[in-house]
Amino acid sequence: MRRASTFEIIAARAWNVLNEGRPFTPVFVAGVFLLYHAGDWGQAAFWAAFGAALAAVLPLLAIYYVYDFPLYLRNYLWLPVVAALVVWDGAKDVIGLWLTGIGLYFFFTVFFWGTFYYHLRIGTTWLNFTRFWKLVLQHSDSTSGNAQEQLPKTLLLLFVMETVYGWTREGSSGSEDWVTLYLFMAAVWLMAWVLHRYLFDWKPKERSESPATLPPVQGAISRKVYVLVVDGMRKERFEQANAPFLKRLRSEGTEFTAMETVYPARTVVCFSSMFTGAYPREHGIQSNFVYRLGVRTETIFDSLRKVGKTGRLLGIAHLIDSMGDDVDAITAVMRHDRADAETVEMAKRIVEERNPDLMVVQLIGTDQIGHSRGVFYDDYLEKIEAADRLLEDFVGWLEKRGLLEEATIVVCADHGQAIGIGGHGHLDEGERWVPFFMAGHGIRQGIKVDTPHSLVSLAPTLAYLLGAPYPDHSRGPVLTEALADRRGEEAKEGLETT
Repeated sequence: MRRASTFEIIAARAWNVLNEGRPFTPVFVAGVFLLYHAGDWGQAAFWAAFGAALAAVLPLLAIYYVYDFPLYLRNYLWLPVVAALVVWDGAKDVIGLWLTGIGLYFFFTVFFWGTFYYHLRIGTTWLNFTRFWKLVLQHSDSTSGNAQEQLPKTLLLLFVMETVYGWTREGSSGSEDWVTLYLFMAAVWLMAWVLHRYLFDWKPKERSESPATLPPVQGAISRKVYVLVVDGMRKERFEQANAPFLKRLRSEGTEFTAMETVYPARTVVCFSSMFTGAYPREHGIQSNFVYRLGVRTETIFDSLRKVGKTGRLLGIAHLIDSMGDDVDAITAVMRHDRADAETVEMAKRIVEERNPDLMVVQLIGTDQIGHSRGVFYDDYLEKIEAADRLLEDFVGWLEKRGLLEEATIVVCADHGQAIGIGGHGHLDEGERWVPFFMAGHGIRQGIKVDTPHSLVSLAPTLAYLLGAPYPDHSRGPVLTEALADRRGEEAKEGLETT
């Protein structure tokens, strides 16, 4: 069992520069341009012209950084490419640069990322590229692996850079050329604004609760709470999987059939919302690429400390970026068939050594397989089924040691996964609704709750169960529908006894 090293933590942060679409685009475009013109590096005039070209596209880079184009919005990105070709009639001058960019893009995504990286990290076959190229073409989320979004962005940016580069080297531009360029970029901004103002309509509505409106905490209901998170477990694929332990546990407790993840549905974002009860705009974690470490709101771990209790989160190194010292980071660099097993063994060690009141365990294997092999293949179901066996082992281990007495278990996913490279972030089909159920001490048995809920309810519910104050920005309601002792509350709408 190996904990994540300092090098791995830093490397994970660096990798997200290339993984997340927003920082990837400027890094990749500038890199392609430099490599294409590598033969001119020794010329002083090159660097002046390159600087001018890079400065000229900064407004476009800013537009593409502020505005994502996920799902069907990416189709509109071809309009500026076609318009640029019409306005400047320079397609023949950039064919070589475009081919270089396209070639390097697919080399990076299909071979370096999809084959070399995943082989070193989780042991996928050297032939993974035979499947991964299809996943890159199908991917709909705004990451670097979304070919249908990154390619039109790259082609337009390279076209503009090469055009300005030629103007500067040849001294052939006039004021009317620059006016045309600025008007063109203004039109691109207007298109982006209109699309996001009128077509970007799938973001979930936020809950409006606050700690002041939640039911008063009147002492602990549960002695211990164990939260078992199967990262990236798509809801309907879980139903299709042979997972007898988790499904039996669900039948013995309360299932929330309409549990919604947060937006954007990235792992670090979701975990931050799950354990602060706040939305990304409040806790400050907007993507896996975290430029400012630490959430800006209280976490459930902060709340537990106020009443002399403890909590631990066992997961991948990325989670340190938001939860800091409350995270025990296990290395994610191991064969995919060992990652979850090693995590469960580490969880047992933490329980033995620290016996926290709240123990959160993240199993990463399902998410890894979704990203590296896709969610609509047998590999993905097999990983869910493996997680089921491992969690059965962990819960059985807890029971043998008497640690389930007056203990509550929560099982959920942080987000689902869509088609392509296990995409998640912008709530494509399969991402939005996640498995979520509670069982054990204090939980009603044989109940289904069909009322829509959000994962932001997890933190206040944990606080209520453990008798701790609510984190200061808790936005979701306590999941009282599941509680056997609801302190006099009437049954809520949406309950359906199974």
